[in-house]
Amino acid sequence: MYKEELTSDQLLTIIFDYMAKIVSETELKKVLVLMANMGREMILSDRCTVWLIDEVRGELYTTVAHGVDEIRIPYGTGLAGTAIATGESIIIKDAYNDPRHNRDNDLRTGYHTKSIITVPFRNNDGEIIGAYQAVNKMTKVDYFTERDLELLTLAASYAGKSLESVMLHQEIVDTQREIIATMGEIGEIRSKETGNHVKRVAEYSYVLALGLGMDEAEAQVLRTVSPMHDIGKVAIPDAVLNKPGKLTDEEYDIIKSHTKIGYQLLKGSKRKLLSAAAIVAGQHHEKWDGGGYPNGLSGEDIHIYGRITAVADVFDALSAERVYKPAWPLEKIEALFREERGRHFDPDVVDVFFRELPKLVEIRDRLTDVGEASH
Repeated sequence: MYKEELTSDQLLTIIFDYMAKIVSETELKKVLVLMANMGREMILSDRCTVWLIDEVRGELYTTVAHGVDEIRIPYGTGLAGTAIATGESIIIKDAYNDPRHNRDNDLRTGYHTKSIITVPFRNNDGEIIGAYQAVNKMTKVDYFTERDLELLTLAASYAGKSLESVMLHQEIVDTQREIIATMGEIGEIRSKETGNHVKRVAEYSYVLALGLGMDEAEAQVLRTVSPMHDIGKVAIPDAVLNKPGKLTDEEYDIIKSHTKIGYQLLKGSKRKLLSAAAIVAGQHHEKWDGGGYPNGLSGEDIHIYGRITAVADVFDALSAERVYKPAWPLEKIEALFREERGRHFDPDVVDVFFRELPKLVEIRDRLTDVGEASH
């Protein structure tokens, strides 16, 4: 089925609709999808790909190519690489008779590329950061024209500058995640926990969050911040934190203060991830029946992040071997969660815990530390 070229009004509608969506989006992959869809619709191509530069690996890559998964090619190769390296747009009527076309991708995917148009796009400083590439014109004139080049260049000009802002935002988020993961590990090292404890708690929390119906983005937030649950332990004296014998009441109060300390460390941030980490640090020892600490919160007054992390943290503490205790058998752990359902733990979270237990056990076994046993 051939398509008819768009009128000026139709083109304006596409541009305005997509740019309104692009400028309000902060997630990189979603912006790339919008860019690809806008390019495809504007010039009536079968597929449209957005290529980005991976400077570390010396490659070009796309996570958004209609009909295929991620593709990576060496920097400077293929039509996308040539356009990016030279800064010049390329139109080809017959790709298989052009030596610049990389046929390997077609051979791997089974897709036949005929006509191609490739347009590099730039950031606000004029630096090339990627390229639009559309394949196979879907009109009776089955190749791309100068008009298509003008339209895709226009789309690249708009979208490339918006993309830079999103990439900078993503870099900030990635940096926050790296800092959070590192700080979480520091907190556990102070208390002589094993290296994978915080990683397991993160994965357990993610599975439980999804099982409760939390959307992917929010579940990822919890997965990222849950390793910070014990960050307050950095301020607990070693003599108390690592005391081999039974704690006195005064020493136990000092240990419990790690929740308030962690919350105080993080609460002032306006960043979404650090604010979420503050909640987890402050509330993961609260109990559903109000018998926890530091504030004796109960029921849904405890944030869902705290309720989920509580289950994840206790499951890991019981199921992993430590120098001061053996790992509990799974049957004994299950019995405890049944007993504490509606007391220590949110009943809904416990129900999801049992439903997702096979996944949790797989994570536990996969992330078991060297020299650490689990049963």
